[in-house]
Amino acid sequence: MIYQKENILAICYDFDRTLTPFEMQAQGYIQQINDDVDEFWKCATDLAIKNDMDPNLAYMYLMLSGAKGKFQVKRDKLNEFGSKVELYKGVDSWFDRINTFAQTLNIKVEHYIISSGLKEMIEGTSIADKFTAIYANSFLYDFNGNAIWPAQNINFTNKTQFLFRISKGTLNVNDNDVNRYYSKEALRIPFDNIVYIGDSQTDIPCMKLVTSLGGNSIGVYDPKLKNKERVYELIKDKRIKHFAPADYSQDSTLEILIKKILLNSSTEFDLKMQYMKDLEEAGA
Repeated sequence: MIYQKENILAICYDFDRTLTPFEMQAQGYIQQINDDVDEFWKCATDLAIKNDMDPNLAYMYLMLSGAKGKFQVKRDKLNEFGSKVELYKGVDSWFDRINTFAQTLNIKVEHYIISSGLKEMIEGTSIADKFTAIYANSFLYDFNGNAIWPAQNINFTNKTQFLFRISKGTLNVNDNDVNRYYSKEALRIPFDNIVYIGDSQTDIPCMKLVTSLGGNSIGVYDPKLKNKERVYELIKDKRIKHFAPADYSQDSTLEILIKKILLNSSTEFDLKMQYMKDLEEAGA
């Protein structure tokens, strides 16, 4: 029987209203194509409904069509918009703090983004290099570097495939080994070592999957608005195990919660290793 020799824990994050207080597109891009933010999202919703269209594809279409005659939508332009995205308090130093604490417990932490926002914008943020992988919507570019078509569409339902990719270690989006059977013992990161952090209804499939398979799903809410109605509903429906303000600063409720999860993971891993040692001694 194969067991992990290294204790690895994955923390997976939604992005909009989880790591940032607002939708990333509404922090400069929409305003630059001369659209009212609320009107832009209304048009995207109407377009999706009228054409039986995925909502992500609708907003990506409007981003491209709205930019015509104003600016060229290139990767570096989207990175530039991403660099201006506001992050919640403490996010900039969060990853290093969590990693450092985990190292004292001999745990390797990997951070992942699973978002219906734009990968190119996330790649422009100050925290982009903190993630093992960023899974988000992205564009296809022509030979001049102009965005012309969606290359990746990650909606609330197909977000869950990336949790399986993370668990199995099949991180490339074209790696079909994600569909292979893996025993729990052979998983690179078992689901009980996965944490999912999100804020809303669109995170429910991921939250439910992680929670049902023994991991920890956490609902976050804006610490200024204190809008807890969503997380109350999520925990009552057993979608999440915990909730906390989206405050990532030192000694925040969220940091204390993650540290408790890491401590528990350390204990469980040590017990599993002791069990294997005892089995070996008994000749089993």
